[in-house]
Amino acid sequence: MGKFAVISLTDRAAERVNEIMASRQDARGIRLGIKKGGCAGMEYTVALVTEPNAADDHIEHDGAHVYVAPEAALFLLGTEMDFEATPLRTGFTFRNPNQSSACGCGESVELKPADLKALAEARAQGAA
Repeated sequence: MGKFAVISLTDRAAERVNEIMASRQDARGIRLGIKKGGCAGMEYTVALVTEPNAADDHIEHDGAHVYVAPEAALFLLGTEMDFEATPLRTGFTFRNPNQSSACGCGESVELKPADLKALAEARAQGAA
């Protein structure tokens, strides 16, 4: 059985994370979180990681390192992170099964936490 991961990354997302890491000498990856804000109630946050936090969930895909803040894990469980570049927008996108709605611009979302028991069981199975 594979290692448990809170989220998954597409190849495009991993490529972009690797570009970010290569552009900054001290970059070790990016950190995903959530914060209250926007018209739908919550927003995703993406920050550069120079010093990993041992409490974060760590995901590695094709050399790209993504860390998930512990307080965001229940809201991001099962999320697929992608990257898109369109004429109107360039950035990371998230296909999140815990998202119940989003605002019209897509910048803020309404998230419901995943089942804590399911998260604990998935972590236990991934560690085995």
